[in-house]
This record gives sequence, structure tokens and C-alpha cells, in this order.
Amino acid sequence: MYRLDIPTKNEHNRLLEVWEASVRATHHFLKEEDIGFFKNMIVEHEIFDDADITVARDAQNNIVGFVGVSGDSLEMLFLHPGSIGEGVGKQLITYAIETQKVQRVEVNEQNVQAVQFYNHFGFKTISRSEDDGFGKPYPLLFMQRLS
Repeated sequence: MYRLDIPTKNEHNRLLEVWEASVRATHHFLKEEDIGFFKNMIVEHEIFDDADITVARDAQNNIVGFVGVSGDSLEMLFLHPGSIGEGVGKQLITYAIETQKVQRVEVNEQNVQAVQFYNHFGFKTISRSEDDGFGKPYPLLFMQRLS
């Protein structure tokens, strides 16, 4: 079990590190320049300030994953690669569903592991976009928890 809490502004660099490590481990379809583009977007637009972020900490108090929620939408869920398969994602998504009442998520169609993860937690694809919100050729699935 990991300790969940709210990160401080000083920990946003660690969130960015976890984000980048996670993306490199799971988003093999992204080009290097796209990773740089998204990383710059996160920093320039202070994305971590725009969502309700909850982090998972290990026994040494290190941030090993985080979830970001806005309204009833899961905006982000990223795990440090060393924590994938260790129950961190399950703990974070369960918290987001039960406590933050998340009902929706957008996920890259090419990130098959994430699509399967969300399916496992009751999210079903309700629509699809040929490209992401930036016009890049990365199809998005719009998923929702159906009662």
C-alpha cells in the first residue's frame, strides 16, 4: 500500500520526471520531438496546477506515481516504470473513482496497456478521434464508466 497525498509546488519537477519516465516506458509510438513538445507544454502551461493531483509515495516518501483529475475526468495517470505492476495504478485509479468520482478518461489508442487497464476498471470506449488534441496523428479513445 502506498501513501496518497497532495504534492507541493516544489515537487512538480518530480512529477515531470515521473511523467517523462512513464511516457518513455509506455508510449513507444511517440517520436522524440513529440515527447519534448508535450514536456514543454506541461512546463509552460503549468499543467500540474490545472488538475487536482494526488501522488502515491513509497516507504521512503518518494513519489512513484500520480493521478490528476478535473471535474469527473481523469486527466492524467502516470507511474514511474519501476512501479508499474506493483499496485500503484490500481490504488490511484480506485481513489480517483471512489473519492474523486471520476467517470471519464481520454487515452491514446496506441497505449494498449492503458486501454486494457481502464477497461479492467469499468471504462468503455464511447468514441474515438483520429488525432490528439494537438492535431498529432495519435488516435484518442474517449472512455466512460457505464453504470
